[in-house]
Amino acid sequence: MHFKLFLSLFVNVVVINLVKGSIVLPVRNEAFNKDLYEEVLDAELCDQQIQIIRNNTLISLFFADAGMRVPRGFLEGNTMDMGNYHQCIGLNQNIADTELQGKYCMIRVPLNQTFVTPWMNSETNFNPNNLRLDGETIKSLREFYAMKNGMNALTGAVDVDRLAPNNPLASLTFRLAVCVPKPCTTEQAINSFAFNMTAVGFQYDDDFCRLPDDKPWVPGDTVIVVLFSIIGLLTVVSTSYDIWHTIILEKDPKTVSVIGRCFSVYTNGRRVMNFQSSPNSIECLDGIRAMAMIWVVLGHTFSSVAFFQNPLDAFTWASSWQSLWITSATVTVDTFFTLSGFLVVYTALGKFNSMQLLKNIHLFWLNRLLRMFPLLAVVVLFEATYLHRMADGPVWEMVEDQVNRCRTYWWSTLLHMQNYMNPTFTCVGQTWYLAIDVQLHILSPIVLFWVLMGKQRIAWAALLSVLAAVLTASTTYIFIKEFPSTMMGQPDRMFDYIVNYYMNTLTRASPFFVGMLFGYIVKTKKLEMSKIGTVCYWAACFTLSTFIIYTSYPISQADWDNQVADSLYNSFIRPLWGLFIGCMIFACFNGYGGPINWFLSLSVWKLQSRMSYGIYLFHYGLMNAVNFSAITPPYFSVKSYVFKFLAHYSLSFAVTFFLVVLIDAPCSTLFKILLGGGGKKPHRKEIDEDPTKDIEKTS
Repeated sequence: MHFKLFLSLFVNVVVINLVKGSIVLPVRNEAFNKDLYEEVLDAELCDQQIQIIRNNTLISLFFADAGMRVPRGFLEGNTMDMGNYHQCIGLNQNIADTELQGKYCMIRVPLNQTFVTPWMNSETNFNPNNLRLDGETIKSLREFYAMKNGMNALTGAVDVDRLAPNNPLASLTFRLAVCVPKPCTTEQAINSFAFNMTAVGFQYDDDFCRLPDDKPWVPGDTVIVVLFSIIGLLTVVSTSYDIWHTIILEKDPKTVSVIGRCFSVYTNGRRVMNFQSSPNSIECLDGIRAMAMIWVVLGHTFSSVAFFQNPLDAFTWASSWQSLWITSATVTVDTFFTLSGFLVVYTALGKFNSMQLLKNIHLFWLNRLLRMFPLLAVVVLFEATYLHRMADGPVWEMVEDQVNRCRTYWWSTLLHMQNYMNPTFTCVGQTWYLAIDVQLHILSPIVLFWVLMGKQRIAWAALLSVLAAVLTASTTYIFIKEFPSTMMGQPDRMFDYIVNYYMNTLTRASPFFVGMLFGYIVKTKKLEMSKIGTVCYWAACFTLSTFIIYTSYPISQADWDNQVADSLYNSFIRPLWGLFIGCMIFACFNGYGGPINWFLSLSVWKLQSRMSYGIYLFHYGLMNAVNFSAITPPYFSVKSYVFKFLAHYSLSFAVTFFLVVLIDAPCSTLFKILLGGGGKKPHRKEIDEDPTKDIEKTS
């Protein structure tokens, strides 16, 4: 008992306090000009404009049409009506020597209200229990809003709408749009347009208001314009130089200046589109990497939408067997951890020894960080600036929050520390993974040193010992903290789950070390199996993967309540997925992959594999720009969201290809020149699976 108490205190002091040490900083250069909303308020001018609107039927209809109404699909769980944002914001007319301009506002209206009618001296209570809903619908509503709270926790939003224990609608809050004249507050406008609604007990809270041109120009906007102007100029000059010498003058490209061709679209495009494989490459890795990234984008397509017209349909599907190919997508992140650890060992063995690693450890780290930096810096700058200007919509404040985070915490993302420094306010939210991956890469020489000593006993002891230590420490920590097994398990613990488990280096490290183990196995061991043995091997592999995927079904059910199973799931499901990936690579490498290896080695995967790091960085911001520019809550159907996935993936791929050719490839060339000029490097052949190149950047 005393030992358990001591261990619990130790874990809390050493680990938890580090994670909970979130730094909260004031937002500088806010995405919206909040002062503008206060400056335009003028009660006297508001009364004048409302009187003008009352006397003009057409203008009255414009304001009414753009404003408040009961949400469509209310009985299917929808609580939001977005009005007509663009009509309201676009309203600007001069009438009676007054500039009449619309202001779009969102208010929160609690559903359970008591209305007082003084002239009748009576009260009317609207009780949601009076709605004639069957028990199954009420149960589904309760489950849906529990899931909604969990998703809000995942995105960092704070949901004040808590469900009453016996009535899922009792504390429900509508989010309704109203269109009012620019100088008016929502209260003055609502009471003036109709009657004094607040006097009869109508309660609501202001959420936000929007005006035209409320996105101020900030220094970051200047930086991105200047930066891309310079890159554009360099690209034009370098491409012209390249074409002149290599095509028009027909010179041997080897005799033409490397720096002169560095930013050439012609040369960089040919490099990116070259599908020839290096002699030592593992072909199946391209397919694994590309398909894992497709799974990431597919999962985010379904989970990134904040509002639906029919959320009950969405929830019913999400908690069914048919949705397992989406709800189990979180394990695909562990695919990248496994590949990252695998290649650290696989590419190091035979290229340098332990002493060479120590002498060049600064290059081992620097090469890795520099190769990831250009696109990471671009996505941080993009989400802090242009993302805010590329679109607009009635719920654009969701993007505003994303922009403000990057304007405040850009430094922790570039330093790969955001999972500890500001885990609930991450800039480029999906880069929590990249932070953990970099942290593990920095720690990997502790194990890699012993692996490269050339003695198998020492290598096996180091690899197995660190894996056992990580599993023991993480399992102990998980059992003490008693996390839920999914993001939806316990809505009141979502922040705890996300920050202290999902983004924690300790709890996510095991697949990385499983990958290191398989990197050594593939490099040093030869697999020999009979046909029957091969069939049994693959049967065992797919039985394991099927088990991992299907275990996400019972734990996602609303009535699931088994803490021991939750802790076991959190402790071992991720290293088991790494085991599945490692076994698949091992069989394919040794010629026992058959049609699986053929499929994963197709040339169609090579370009997608090379683009996977950029797709990983850019897809979520682009996705949010599309989702939050919607003018009405979308209708959920599986077919429509599969179609949206194709659109999201295609857009992310196109943007990534453009930036790889213009920025990533030139920077890669410059870094090689800079790092190659510092004396003789240890002998190593550059192959497709170099840990400083695309594969480890993909996560």
